[in-house]
Amino acid sequence: MNIQQLYEFCQSKKGVTEHFPFDEDTLVFKVGGKMFCLTSLSDWENGTPSLNLKCDPERALELRAEYEAIEPGYHMSKIHWNTIHFQSDVSDKMMCELINHSYELVFKSLTKKVQQEIFGS
Repeated sequence: MNIQQLYEFCQSKKGVTEHFPFDEDTLVFKVGGKMFCLTSLSDWENGTPSLNLKCDPERALELRAEYEAIEPGYHMSKIHWNTIHFQSDVSDKMMCELINHSYELVFKSLTKKVQQEIFGS
């Protein structure tokens, strides 16, 4: 996965917006005004890309034990966020599954009203 594929994958989801709330380097994808994916553009340029993704706390621990590339969220709540480094032991398919999981967790935390606005119901 490259940065363009990541961008297109995240943007293909309902209600997703992109932001740079912290600095000009940290690209943040949000749904309903809440973050679900963060990445450093300079890390992509330097060949060391990673993502911060929200994760169910129990699953986060399991993933950290199973994958070398997954560790507690950098500059985030270590309970609810993982940092995933693009390394050989996390496939693109798995990366997409983790992005989907993060998106779904955040989406489910939104009020019913905001969820309905996103899906146009």
